[in-house]
Amino acid sequence: MSEFFEFRTVWRVPGTIAEVADILGDAATLPRWWPSVYLAVEQGSVGDSDGVGSTFTLYTKGWLPYTLRWTLTVTEPLSETGFALTARGDLTGGGQWQFEQDGPETVVTYDWRVTFDKAWLRRFVPVFRPVFAANHRWAMARGEESLRLELRRRRVTSPAARQLIPRPPGPTFRRRRGRATSGRSDVEL
Repeated sequence: MSEFFEFRTVWRVPGTIAEVADILGDAATLPRWWPSVYLAVEQGSVGDSDGVGSTFTLYTKGWLPYTLRWTLTVTEPLSETGFALTARGDLTGGGQWQFEQDGPETVVTYDWRVTFDKAWLRRFVPVFRPVFAANHRWAMARGEESLRLELRRRRVTSPAARQLIPRPPGPTFRRRRGRATSGRSDVEL
């Protein structure tokens, strides 16, 4: 059995490709609108004029009580059809975001192929593969929920209306770890 995990996630969200791409294509904002998974993000290199080669150090988690540190590198530029990235660190592999307009909605497809490089997690893959897969599905469900909220938040024009939009779901098993460079006080990169 392969140590690689291969996932395909499909979201259907109200909005245009431009709105969705603006949110998903800005890795630096992930902890603000998808805080259940992205605890901290630090920008590394900027990359070329299309963003290819841009790197971000990420501190992430799912529902399970472990965290992952990894570097996201943009490998295909953000466009109206999507973008691609690689992951290297506690997990290694790659992902491809694809966008397609369908009337008033955008269909977002994410293909993610990764393996754990964090030694203790790698040892458990043969036994806990279904649990790790469920953890990924949980994280992506929070992503869809959080993206919907962020789209709503960006559309409203008044501060009063913005306050009526619920906050995105936060992380599980939260731990205080010192000050993060991302500006969050509960996370350390």
